Amino acid sequence: MSELALFSSTFVLVFALGLQSLNVNGGHYLAAFLTSFVIGGMNMVLYKLAPNASATEIMAYLVGGPLGIVTSMAAHRRFAKRKR
Repeated sequence: MSELALFSSTFVLVFALGLQSLNVNGGHYLAAFLTSFVIGGMNMVLYKLAPNASATEIMAYLVGGPLGIVTSMAAHRRFAKRKR
């Protein structure tokens, strides 16, 4: 269960970091502001879960980041096209 929590929190954290970066670069102030709350929340989850991580938990943590950023980029592109 903690593997899923670590994967999910890392995925959401990196997803939000990617969105925030794209929103900052695009001048979307409100969206960048709101993603900061998601980033802070997921950091808090990781600070609780990661310090005593087992090998499988570390793997779940490491897999969440790359999947999170690629998904973030695809989601932002899709959402930005629809908004125009």
